[in-house]
Amino acid sequence: MKQGFFNKMALATAIALSLTSGVVGAKDKPADAKKEVLYPNATRTEPKLDLKSEKDQKAINEGLDAANNGENDKAVQLLTPLADGSATSSKYAQALALQGLANIKYNAGDVKGAIVQLKQALDIGVLPNDTYFQLKYMYTQFLVADEQYAPALQSLHEWRDQGKKETADSYGLEGNIDYRLEKYPEAIAAITKAKSMPDAKPQASWDQILMASYSETGQGDKAAQMASDELAKNPNDAMALNNATSSLIQAQKYPEAIALMEKAHTAGAIKDEKQYVNFAKIYLIDGQNNDARQKTNAQKAAAVLKEGMDKGVVQKTGENYNLLADSYITADDMTNATSALNEAVKVATNGEPALKLARVNLQENKYAAAEKAATDAISKGVQHKGQAYMVRAEAKRGQKNKQGAIADMKLAAQDPETSAKANAWLKTAGNQ
Repeated sequence: MKQGFFNKMALATAIALSLTSGVVGAKDKPADAKKEVLYPNATRTEPKLDLKSEKDQKAINEGLDAANNGENDKAVQLLTPLADGSATSSKYAQALALQGLANIKYNAGDVKGAIVQLKQALDIGVLPNDTYFQLKYMYTQFLVADEQYAPALQSLHEWRDQGKKETADSYGLEGNIDYRLEKYPEAIAAITKAKSMPDAKPQASWDQILMASYSETGQGDKAAQMASDELAKNPNDAMALNNATSSLIQAQKYPEAIALMEKAHTAGAIKDEKQYVNFAKIYLIDGQNNDARQKTNAQKAAAVLKEGMDKGVVQKTGENYNLLADSYITADDMTNATSALNEAVKVATNGEPALKLARVNLQENKYAAAEKAATDAISKGVQHKGQAYMVRAEAKRGQKNKQGAIADMKLAAQDPETSAKANAWLKTAGNQ
């Protein structure tokens, strides 16, 4: 069962790219014998540098220094002639200038432009291996930032296969990409590999991906265990609490999720709107799956939401009032359900809460109130208009307004969703 607790958009905000902050300058070229070689086993043939002019070297250094110092206008002015080849005969200087401009574009939010220029820098083919593979990795990150996941995965594999280098971060990045491509077993393998690497500095985003991938592959127990273990280490961490409860819900371990939330609630760790709302939803889900606990858990759900609203933590929105009403309805407390729905109607932007209110009033034989609520629902707009007409028809019939009921049923008969039921009602009414 996918409840959507591991939302991809939400997860995306937790997974940040560790992009290279600076640019590789001409002074960084591996001419110094003392400098550590970063890719000693690379299969790519080391090209010969063609940067021989002091003028070119000075120009590229000044441009890249300006870029690193945040002097973007100056950097663009200096680097553009180098990047288009009009101010240098050095392919190496041209490639570095393109890389510098790519960084400027990326930092300005022009990710697509950054990708184009960085690829041009790589395709020139004159960069030394250490510079080339650093930029190749950056290019992969740019592709991920632009949500070009398939090309990013190919680029990362090329970086690893040609550079002959394995790092924990690169496997973490691969797990991120695999998850976005919905290649969940591969994501699990990549993150597991990342965490096992000697240079691993585990990141919260890795565990997010791993737990989500376990859930997507039906291994909810593993996700729940991971999340519970993390919460045990960080009992006051709101994210760890959210992950643990979400994992238990994904594994359909509702009583365990409730026990966890109740413990956190007692400790005062339930503090934000999302936690209050999820707490209430867990009570309702468990109640719907267990008749013996249905009414009790629904009452608890309502109490949690009411507490959050009274504290000003849970906003008094149509959606939250609707959830509160559902809790009262499930608890068979129609008086409070009606009050909650009346509040929902006041703030709602559509007629859905009014239609639900009409149904509750109809169930309670409050026919005039049901008619008014159904009319409000129709005027505000509802997704299932035929159903609204049917509810209003029944409300009118309850008030002995037979012609009004027939008129509404005829309107309901025009909706394909309610046509069969409405016509059957009309046939019976005609016979009567």
